[in-house]
Amino acid sequence: MNFIKKNGIGILLCLAIAIPSWFLGKIFPVVGGAVIAIIAGMIITMFWNDKKNAEAGIKWTSKIILQTAVVLLGFGMNLGVIFQTGKQSLPIIICTITTSLVIAWILKKALKVPANTSILVGVGSSICGGSAIAATAPIIDADDDEIAQAIAVIFFFNVLAAIFFPILGKAIGFDTVHGDAFGIFAGTAINDTSSVTAAASTWDSMWNLGSETLNKAVTVKLTRTLAIIPITLGLSFIRAQKKAKEGMKSSSFSLKRTFPMFILYFVIAAIITTVCVHNGIDAQVFHPIKELSKFMIIMENKNKDSNILETMPVGPLFIKMAVVASISILNSVMQFVMLLLPGLVQGAQPISSYNNTK
Repeated sequence: MNFIKKNGIGILLCLAIAIPSWFLGKIFPVVGGAVIAIIAGMIITMFWNDKKNAEAGIKWTSKIILQTAVVLLGFGMNLGVIFQTGKQSLPIIICTITTSLVIAWILKKALKVPANTSILVGVGSSICGGSAIAATAPIIDADDDEIAQAIAVIFFFNVLAAIFFPILGKAIGFDTVHGDAFGIFAGTAINDTSSVTAAASTWDSMWNLGSETLNKAVTVKLTRTLAIIPITLGLSFIRAQKKAKEGMKSSSFSLKRTFPMFILYFVIAAIITTVCVHNGIDAQVFHPIKELSKFMIIMENKNKDSNILETMPVGPLFIKMAVVASISILNSVMQFVMLLLPGLVQGAQPISSYNNTK
């Protein structure tokens, strides 16, 4: 009863923002419910600055709902399928993720971008956008403003990518007879799944490829999403070591409290899904859980600061621009090299197919 009295108003507020944002996100998938929720939160805050009664519930949602959403994301991953079909794109995925993180780290120092914001933009750009940000934020103790800034930057570029990447792909000279080349490009360079599918579907429509590009892009995207596990565990280890050094002077330090257990539950959820599908259970059984996870991320992605666009520094935008440009160039070069050496990539197309047009 005390829980409801303390947190009820804030939780209801988050639900009131999340529910319409969810449906609008279905209508406008390229924009997505998370961005709509942020905008709605900004508008509400413009007219409601005093949130004393709702603050506790909002903070509870930002922590508990967010961590629960990350755990449920694990039920959307069949590790067996991803490992089996993602072999071709794995070298590109590893290189692009590494490049994104290194660039984010270098520019953080050069542009004096706050560490948490830089980490969130780098992780969101290199892995899977909002989901990666959601998984990383609790580990590094990012606040609502840092999360909102990172998500705003990521999704802004996702919208642009969904519109302009098919044009860019044609300009680069990706194969238009087969969908693999652009599928790998979209799956590694675009963050949000909805934007990946939008760009890939557009490419299929442009060149009458059925769903060939879409299938490849989604597989690459799912393979890339697995990087959440080692990166979040790595960040957890770094943070635990930092806390351990502080703990030498304080008996209150606890490694168990420092380690984000929800990441472990996320891994367990992915393993459960993989085992169940391997034993004949339809993957669609887990679809409602995946949808619930997406809704929870939207529910958490409300912004308490109405001037987020004014306070968003140029640094995160520049980091994202540099990451996108680097990934696009690296992706194109690596695909070209891997086509020159087809023995390195199972099922690679001959080099002549790189610039084929219908």
